[in-house]
Amino acid sequence: MATKKKTLKKPTKATAKAPITNSPQAPANAQAPQPDPSALSIGDLKNLAVTLDIASTRGAFKAAEMATVGFLYNKLSAFLAKVAPPEPAKEGEPTTTSTGGK
Repeated sequence: MATKKKTLKKPTKATAKAPITNSPQAPANAQAPQPDPSALSIGDLKNLAVTLDIASTRGAFKAAEMATVGFLYNKLSAFLAKVAPPEPAKEGEPTTTSTGGK
């Protein structure tokens, strides 16, 4: 049996000059992944608590529904207090540290 001779092609200028990189970075023209539009954030949950408070103040719920709404509001508030980072103190507001006086 005869063996065929393999011919090697010379690299063209375009392939010869293209650097080979093993960089983990994405290409410059790649777009960042978009966040899930249906995901809830801490801000969304805070807005929900405010909405429940406003709706109950305006009488949007019947008396029989108030226990359920109040339970949900209390549960949501407790969750937010546990999960949400504390808000930084604003300038001009008094601090809550004691000076040891009367």
